[in-house]
Amino acid sequence: MGRKDASTARTPVDQYRKQIGKQDYKKTRPMLRATRLKAEAKKTALGVKEVALVLAAILVFLFAFYAFFYLNISNEVDLDLDPDEN
Repeated sequence: MGRKDASTARTPVDQYRKQIGKQDYKKTRPMLRATRLKAEAKKTALGVKEVALVLAAILVFLFAFYAFFYLNISNEVDLDLDPDEN
């Protein structure tokens, strides 16, 4: 008898978890599905960090593209000028 009485006494944490579990069962399926979809959308959403990294990569690429052509054009202009003409 002593063991049976001891097992019925629960800690406050266990009682709280049981109450939370009961509240979860009271929700309807569409509500649970909406909550799950909202959590998944939040997890898969793009963050500011990812967007900034993509923009930085695009800017670096454009700058390299511009620098490549700028240096090529400036070299061609220097080749057209003859240093002996002065």
